[in-house]
Amino acid sequence: MITTNYLIIGSGVAGLTFAIKIADRFPDKKVTIVTKSNADESNTKYAQGGIAIVTDETEDSYQKHIDDTLICGDGLCDVEVVKIVVTEGPKRLKELIAWGAKFDKTAKGFFDLGKEGGHSQNRVVHHKDQTGQEIERTILDQVHQKENITVLDHHFALDLITEDNQCLGAFVLNQRTNEIITFQSHFTLLATGGIGHLYGHTTNPIIATGDGIAMAFRANATIKDMEFIQFHPTALYDTSTGSKFLISEAVRGFGAYLRTKNGNRFMLDYDKRGELASRDIVSQSIDLELKKSGDECVYLDCTHLDLKAFIKHFPMIYERCKSIGVDITKDWIPVVPAQHYLCGGIVVDKNGKTAIDNLFACGECSRTGLHGANRLASNSLLEALVYSDKIYNYLVDTTLKKKELNPILSNWIFVEKPKITHDYIAKIKALLQLLMRQNAGIIRYDNDLSKAKEKLMQWQDELKTITENNEISSELYELYNMITIGNLIAQQSMIRIENKGSFKKNN
Repeated sequence: MITTNYLIIGSGVAGLTFAIKIADRFPDKKVTIVTKSNADESNTKYAQGGIAIVTDETEDSYQKHIDDTLICGDGLCDVEVVKIVVTEGPKRLKELIAWGAKFDKTAKGFFDLGKEGGHSQNRVVHHKDQTGQEIERTILDQVHQKENITVLDHHFALDLITEDNQCLGAFVLNQRTNEIITFQSHFTLLATGGIGHLYGHTTNPIIATGDGIAMAFRANATIKDMEFIQFHPTALYDTSTGSKFLISEAVRGFGAYLRTKNGNRFMLDYDKRGELASRDIVSQSIDLELKKSGDECVYLDCTHLDLKAFIKHFPMIYERCKSIGVDITKDWIPVVPAQHYLCGGIVVDKNGKTAIDNLFACGECSRTGLHGANRLASNSLLEALVYSDKIYNYLVDTTLKKKELNPILSNWIFVEKPKITHDYIAKIKALLQLLMRQNAGIIRYDNDLSKAKEKLMQWQDELKTITENNEISSELYELYNMITIGNLIAQQSMIRIENKGSFKKNN
């Protein structure tokens, strides 16, 4: 058994910024981060756009950012949470800069602010089109400087340990040795990111399998708003890859047009904001256009833009397009919607607390009330920064009052068991991803959802038996978690009647 004061599951911006602050405040306390891949592999790393923060109060204001967030959330945001997150953003940005993060500036030394769909003003602070990578680099550098932080990569969290509605830690699989370790902790933070791999076609990395939400659900935490799934309108259409490369929202903010194969600039038929409508509207519009035409993709036209300025702002996008033979000076970029972000998740209060004592959640796996029915572009990194700080401040007081840990008796009983085949897991995973794309995608139907729920329940029962009777592996548990998440999405989609934000159901 390993004992620690703070157990953090996940290594994105949410978990790491909390770790840095709590380790600084309590140098005598142990902070342990477990992550199932390399420490730098997370959804944070792939965030291209940036952080939506009010930095120019002459042109912009907190109220404008609040209003944009509320409009995008389609009446389901928690207004108080929106105000807190928006107004605390500038402080969190200053912390990142103090830690060494660099953001693009104009020749006059001001932030070079981008504009994305749903925003009424330029307010997105960015580092070219690699903002997430820059933030991840910065905070990991800080983490490695703290002597009381231990980072254990290739450690897969299997399940939370709970007793009398208290979280006591987690069972974790060391993927290198196949040993299951009991971690006991005063406090546990789930910062496990999103669910993208459940759909297969996603902008998320392959590690995004909803593990934290599934674990919290099995531990009886409250899970809400799972029907609100954001599909990014413009993922690069490249048949050679599963995970889709993101063509940032900021490219449309920069002036690119969406066109059909025949050249029709169709977004103006759906929304007066055209390409700068919110993501739900753009994704649903593309989906309708593709269903009408039978085409496999639509196109982003950048040929009228200033090439030099484009390459300066979007070097990674330019190079990726070039690598598949798309010359943006004369070719349109083929794009399709892909699963991008989950607006719901583990319900937390304004301190990031779940319904289970000593268990917290932060980042995409949490449901704070900020996003409502649809997340405003570049509000995700902002939410993670603000809520990790909220959890830190809450736990400063709580830690000072906390007594020493009493040893727990919970243990994972190890018995020699047969190993499930990789082929079986790969087959079910492929069927699951197809089921979710077809039956619980951008536009849903009750009949499809009912069929999906029935199949998912069957798989869930099957996987529960398999996990009990076969050798545990991260691959097997990921599949179990994805099926659990799929079931939650299907059930909560069936319950919702009214179309809101990213949720659209035709009866």
